[in-house]
Amino acid sequence: MIAFNHFNFNVLDLERSLKFYKDALGLVPVREKAAADGSFKLVFLGDGKSDFTLELTYLTERKEAYNLGECEFHLAFQTDEYEEYYKKHKEMGVICFENPGMGIYFISDPDGYWIEIVPAK
Repeated sequence: MIAFNHFNFNVLDLERSLKFYKDALGLVPVREKAAADGSFKLVFLGDGKSDFTLELTYLTERKEAYNLGECEFHLAFQTDEYEEYYKKHKEMGVICFENPGMGIYFISDPDGYWIEIVPAK
């Protein structure tokens, strides 16, 4: 058997990203790992409902933004509170793309990663 475990985003400002993921999606740290030499810190975020985690990798010496290419990838979340999250994300100013025909929208995190919000079926 094989199962999903986690997905990774590299971030420039760990505290800013932790605040974003908590405020926007309710994700909180479930475990952390730091390099003995202080060169990096990994923070795994969970939703409290599944075992899947989002790993935020913070390289302490990195100062330049990550090249995300054409952003032809994304992480998706499903919610039965679609309208409430849409309103919250609109107020936060983080919606970067809407597709009303498909009934979905995307938010962008502080580093430019896209996150799809999908209504529960």
